[in-house]
Amino acid sequence: MSAHDTLRTMDYAVLQQCMHCGMCLPTCPTYDATRQERNSPRGRISLMRAIADGRLDATKAFAQEMYFCLGCLACETACPAGVDYAHLFEVARAESERSGVLAGPRRSLLRRVLLRGLFTRPRLLRAVGRLLRFYQASGLQSLFRGLRLNALLPARFRWLEGQTPTARREFSDDLIQPREAPAGGIKYRVGLLTGCVQDIVLSDVNRDTVDALLANGCEVVTPPVQSCCGSLHAHNGDLDTAAALARRQLDAFDPFALDAIITNAAGCGSHLKTYDRLLANDPVYAPRAAEWTRKLRDINEWLVEIGWRRPLATGRETPVKATYHEACHLCHGQKISRQPREILRGIPGLELVEMAEATWCCGSAGVYNITQPEMASRLQQRKMGHVFATGAALAVTANPGCHLQLAHGAKLAGRPLEVAHPVSLLARAYRAEPGAGQRQ
Repeated sequence: MSAHDTLRTMDYAVLQQCMHCGMCLPTCPTYDATRQERNSPRGRISLMRAIADGRLDATKAFAQEMYFCLGCLACETACPAGVDYAHLFEVARAESERSGVLAGPRRSLLRRVLLRGLFTRPRLLRAVGRLLRFYQASGLQSLFRGLRLNALLPARFRWLEGQTPTARREFSDDLIQPREAPAGGIKYRVGLLTGCVQDIVLSDVNRDTVDALLANGCEVVTPPVQSCCGSLHAHNGDLDTAAALARRQLDAFDPFALDAIITNAAGCGSHLKTYDRLLANDPVYAPRAAEWTRKLRDINEWLVEIGWRRPLATGRETPVKATYHEACHLCHGQKISRQPREILRGIPGLELVEMAEATWCCGSAGVYNITQPEMASRLQQRKMGHVFATGAALAVTANPGCHLQLAHGAKLAGRPLEVAHPVSLLARAYRAEPGAGQRQ
């Protein structure tokens, strides 16, 4: 895949892989909800192939269908033919954008301001994050809601205001040094990706990731003021900007000087592992992108790969019942399912209780809960029902979008529930070990 692929110029063999067997249908949340063939992976691929064959032009209905898809990739897990739906999905959305069938003044402005403006300028994004922090910490948000001024907002903005995440007082650069080394000697040298939204609302997860890596003999290199990885852009049809942001990441990290490049965000990781394909036709960056993809690891994947150290029990652990929600782009996109569970089962005092439909999408799906609030809400309620049915006090997931979606779902239900990343629970266990302060 290059940034300039279209359905009519991409490798046709990718489209031909689909046998139309229907094995994907029971796994697709949108098909499950509507029972409409066009809302299934098989139906969408048929539409894509019609465009590739020249039998259909990209229309508004086609583009709307591509954006109704969650991109959860559950179909890839179910597919016996190994269809690369992630590739098709991104090219189809790019086709939708190039055709201009969805273009309108408001949509074009939002995409220009957000995708090509805010999310390509990390310092500007952080400035917005600090404004959000001031708005929340000063009590203005509580006052705004207490006076019910949010009721004056249009329905869509009222929905968005209710989902506003809490900005952290400190961002990743405030918590993490550009280079940190383990006290007991260096076994591996890794780079850490801090993300964009994660950096503002879940910077503590990035700090926890560093602590877990240090406890396992990893020297951690964390370039400051990192850019968005481009997954948001690739998943929303802007492959040119995604490629530009990939080059920016490759300028910030030297993949040849690292044993691994670590991400702790499932959605980002799924995209980050495709830099080799995204930049395959770039004569300058292609070799670096290939090495990048070879060394990119999710934090759960990396820890299990290197034989992670299980935390020592103190004998004072309070038993906690936890359940694990599998982020779509971790289990379906990256095929990482066993490793987070292994880590959770190795944490003293933690009892892992499996939920029903653990691999079913929670409805976050990047910005899906913003663009398709009705379907996202249905999926959120379904997921929260399964979470609550376990009786767990702790929901664990490895993606910031899922994290916020579960936390918001618990808030809507009025139920107490802590949401955490597996690496955060691991880092807490390491910090609780006898003598942990002296080792750090």
